Amino acid sequence: MKGALATAAGGVVLNWGGLTGFRAIAEEARKVKKHCILLWMNGGASQFETFDMKPGRPTGGPFRPIDTNVPGIRICELMPKMAKQMDKVAVIRTMRTSEVDHPGGIYLMHTGYRPSANVRFPELGAVVAKYRGIVGADLPDFVKISSNGDAGAGFLGPKYQGFSIGSDGNLPQFSVSNMEPAKEAKRHDLRSFVEGRFAAETNSEVAQMHSESYEAARRLQKGRAAFKIDAEWAQSKELYGDSEFGRRCLLARKLVESGVAFVEVGQSSYDSHSDNFQWHRGLVPPMEHAWAGLLTDLKDRGMLDKTLVVWTGEIGRTPGINNRAGRDHYVRCWSTALAGCGIKGGQTYGTSDADGADVKENPVTEGDFFATIYSALSINPKAENYAGLRPVPLAPFGSKVVKELLG
Repeated sequence: MKGALATAAGGVVLNWGGLTGFRAIAEEARKVKKHCILLWMNGGASQFETFDMKPGRPTGGPFRPIDTNVPGIRICELMPKMAKQMDKVAVIRTMRTSEVDHPGGIYLMHTGYRPSANVRFPELGAVVAKYRGIVGADLPDFVKISSNGDAGAGFLGPKYQGFSIGSDGNLPQFSVSNMEPAKEAKRHDLRSFVEGRFAAETNSEVAQMHSESYEAARRLQKGRAAFKIDAEWAQSKELYGDSEFGRRCLLARKLVESGVAFVEVGQSSYDSHSDNFQWHRGLVPPMEHAWAGLLTDLKDRGMLDKTLVVWTGEIGRTPGINNRAGRDHYVRCWSTALAGCGIKGGQTYGTSDADGADVKENPVTEGDFFATIYSALSINPKAENYAGLRPVPLAPFGSKVVKELLG
């Protein structure tokens, strides 16, 4: 390819094929692109043990609130490092969503839409890959690290499907070609010739998809260094916390710095129907340490203004504590958080009632949440794509942007 390449969003960028691989793409991406890192709390972290504490109430639990670096905002004592980052964070305390169980909730909070028998909606990462990705980049536009939810690219097609890696952050074995380069190149030329002739004669969409996937896999060989963090981890594990989640967050930072549009980082086991407080005592400290380190690192590198960090799971937890010292599923009033990329930090949005059982003011639906995310990334939430002949907006009809969260 010569000259210029069109981006997925319709703009034009230089043809990086003649430059120095993913480093050149990363440099250009830092200048013009916005990115997103999704911190996914699989199972549903408790709002009462994180951002919406109710001390002294029957729903409160054993942990105490602590002050943050924003006067008037207090969060759980399990989050001392995030308490020092609250000036960067906007907490939504009044999420009210529509899927109370895990499969539906995971789908909902990845796509903004409830599951449908007729339409396969694309998840957030696929949308960001389409509108903020870079055509022809060595690295995937959408990477999932230890993800527990996979709604997929839906009607956007496999071109925008997430590239998944395991909990250790290493690339899968199949991502490496064991052939000698010369032999692989000959096979590639033959495959391209045969597939090209077939596609020209049949006008096959499947053949085009296969060709695109194959080319992406070949380009990845030149960008593999972006996934290697061992050397950097030795200097960063104090900042991120010496945990698997900390390593994943460091990898996410390195990937967006290298030009990846969207990275999802998962942490599991928040489904605390029993021993809720013990589970959160074990899970929250490494999570919040890594999250605080990520925000600090992005800020220090001048990347936070163009990187949206989203913290959420699929559901919240009940105000009532059951007879197994657990909290069950709850969606009438729960918490999420946003930081970076124009988000107005140092605030909480919405108020829950005295026991956290319901929204007192300013409810936020899943559609509102996604519309706000898209707006922060300079993507029009009303933009439409087609599922067959049906136009579908990125955020559901009737969704509103929470403008108070945007700077």
